[in-house]
Amino acid sequence: MPRYVVLSTLTDEGRKTIKDNPKRIMEVNKELVKMGIKVKDQYAVLGPYDFVSIVEAEDNYAIMKMSVELGARGSVQLLTLAAIPVSDFVKKLK
Repeated sequence: MPRYVVLSTLTDEGRKTIKDNPKRIMEVNKELVKMGIKVKDQYAVLGPYDFVSIVEAEDNYAIMKMSVELGARGSVQLLTLAAIPVSDFVKKLK
């Protein structure tokens, strides 16, 4: 299944939500499963992004749906990158 790197930045509203209810992060992950997105790894990070998530999805359309759904809530901004395993990358270059 294709993997993606999702870089998330909370909005002011999102930071308030997480401060008031930190478990909301895990609730959103459960919602992603219902959308066909499996969270493989997730990290809170310092810098311009608040979270880095490694997810698996059926295809770009599933990721697109996730991005629109989460982005429409106004609590987070996402940057999603398709991730290609290095071994596959090397094979395709030959």
